[in-house]
Amino acid sequence: MVKHNNVVPNQHFHKKWQQSSRGPLKVKLMLDQAGKKKSRRVKRAAKAAAMAPLPVDKLRPAVHAQTQRYNAKVKLGRGFSIAELKAAGLTATYARTIGIAVDARRVNKSEEAMAVNVDRLKSYVSSLVVFDKKKSSAAAASATQFKGTVQPITKSAAAIVMETVAVPEESSFIQMRKARKENKINGQRHAAAERKKKE
Repeated sequence: MVKHNNVVPNQHFHKKWQQSSRGPLKVKLMLDQAGKKKSRRVKRAAKAAAMAPLPVDKLRPAVHAQTQRYNAKVKLGRGFSIAELKAAGLTATYARTIGIAVDARRVNKSEEAMAVNVDRLKSYVSSLVVFDKKKSSAAAASATQFKGTVQPITKSAAAIVMETVAVPEESSFIQMRKARKENKINGQRHAAAERKKKE
């Protein structure tokens, strides 16, 4: 037993971490990190080339975070609700084909938030160029693929207003110190004035 008020020793030294029930060794080395990184990058590039000229990322709604602590934060959500798509004049099936994320389980609880997402959908559709898959055209071949977040959420920075501040001749600390000193010697001055009157 250990001395003093310390932790009771309870180390587990009988774990067979070298062995596994399925094979001789349980230890797995990760010496292929650089190779896996390259293969992931090649897969992303191949996926983007296969879906071109469709944007790599989908259009997502602006939603508020959960709980009372974080609900002031606005972020990108999973997908647009069916009501938002209907208000924008779209169907869920067609929206999925033009790069719009759809979340059938999402329910709108705020008219203001719904109006914001409907505006996002309308602005996206207004700037969208749709090509026919069956007819290969030169415009579709020369179209550039958009990469990055579609319609990212931008926070407008509030302008800083510089106000003119009247600076007193003496600081408030010196004024308080003088007032404290005057209050302290006020009795002595009063007594001295009384003595002069008697004289």
